[in-house]
Amino acid sequence: MQSSILLTGTSRGIGYAITQRFLKENWTVHGASTKMINEWRHNQAYHHTILDLFEVPEAIDSWMNPLITSKNLPSVVINNAAIFLDSPIESDETDWLDKWRKTIEVNLTASSYIAKKAIQYWAEHDNPGILINISSRAAQRGDTQEFAAYAASKAGMLAFIKSVARNYGKKGITAFSVAPGFVHTDMAIESIQTYGEEYLTQGLALNEIVPPEDIATLVYRIASGEFKHATGQTFHVNSGSYMV
Repeated sequence: MQSSILLTGTSRGIGYAITQRFLKENWTVHGASTKMINEWRHNQAYHHTILDLFEVPEAIDSWMNPLITSKNLPSVVINNAAIFLDSPIESDETDWLDKWRKTIEVNLTASSYIAKKAIQYWAEHDNPGILINISSRAAQRGDTQEFAAYAASKAGMLAFIKSVARNYGKKGITAFSVAPGFVHTDMAIESIQTYGEEYLTQGLALNEIVPPEDIATLVYRIASGEFKHATGQTFHVNSGSYMV
C-alpha cells in the first residue's frame, strides 16, 4: 500500500507524535494500542486496532492477517510500543522473573514477530519494505539496575534490525533503529517522579530533553525512503547525552 504505515503504541508519547506527523503528511496509519484516541475516531486515514502485545501470536495475527490476505499490508512497519517495568535486582526472584519475561515479551518478542510477518510478506511478493524499531539509549549505555530488562529488550531490538538489514537488503527490504534518550512523554514524567527532573537533564549537551516531535520527524524521513543506504544503522536522538 502506497504511503501507509503500520505502527504500534499510537495512543501516547512517541507513537502519538508519529501518528500526528504521518496524518499531517496525508499518509494512512494502521495503528494499534491498548486504547483508542477519540480525536482520530472519524479520521478516514487512521485505522485503529485495540491490541494487547502480551497475546503473542494471537493478537498480532488477528491484526495483521487481514491486511496480508487483502494485500494491503503497508510497506513501512514501525515498532514503537513498549513497557517500562521497575524491577530491582534485589527484588523477590519470582517478581523479578515475571517482570523480566513481560518486558521481553512485549518489547522484543512481539516487535520481532510483527517484523517477521511483514518481512515474510514483503519478500514473498517482491515488495520493498522499510522496518523501523524505536529502541532506546538504554540499549547502548545501559540503564539503572531497576530497568535492566528494559535495556536488554531494547538492545535486542537493535541486533534484530542489523540481522534484517544484512539478510534482506538485496530483496529491497531496509531496516533501521531509532534510539531516543529521555523524551518528553508520560514515560519521562514517571522517571521524573522516581529520580527528579535534574536526573533527566544532567550530562546533556542541551538544556532540555527531546520533544517527541523530533523523533516523529526522523521516523518520517526514514519511512520516506531518504536513508536507504543507512540500512542497519541506529539513529541516536538524545540531546547529546552520549555521542557516537
